[in-house]
Amino acid sequence: KLSKELPPRTIGHSWTLAYSTSRHGASLKTLYRKLSASDSPVLIVIKDALDEIFGAFLSHPLRPSETFYGTGETFLFMLHPRYKCFRWTGENSFFIKGDLDSFAIGGGSGHFGLWVDENLYLGRSSPCFTFNNCCLSETDDFRIMDLEAWTF
Repeated sequence: KLSKELPPRTIGHSWTLAYSTSRHGASLKTLYRKLSASDSPVLIVIKDALDEIFGAFLSHPLRPSETFYGTGETFLFMLHPRYKCFRWTGENSFFIKGDLDSFAIGGGSGHFGLWVDENLYLGRSSPCFTFNNCCLSETDDFRIMDLEAWTF
C-alpha cells in the first residue's frame, strides 16, 4: 500500500536498508552517518513496544540542521494495525529537523508530528499543523523496538 503513496521520482529505484537499530545499534549519530553519503529520499519505519508500525517519508536525508528543511513530498504514515497517510497541508513548512539530541518531522504550536530521541529509544507523536495528523501511535509517548531507514 505504501509504495503507491511514494513520489514519482522513487519509481523504479530499489529500496536499500541504510540503517536499522537491530543491525547498527541505537544511535542517532550512527543514523546520521549512514545517511550522510546519500541525497536520496528516506523512508523511516518505526515499530513500537505495542507492535504498531508507523513512520515518515522524508524528501531529504536526516541530518543535523539549525532550521527545518525538506519539501511537501514529506509525509507521515501509519502502517499497522491501521493504514493511513498524512500529507502536507500547506499550513507551514516544518518538514524535517535534526540535531544531536533528537529529530522531528512536522510541527506547529510546540507539537511535532513525530519526534525521536538521540538513543532512538523514546518517541512522541502529536497532531501537528504540517500534516493535520492524528497521533501515529496508540499513546502520545512510545518506546521504539526497531527503527529502520530505507533509501532509494
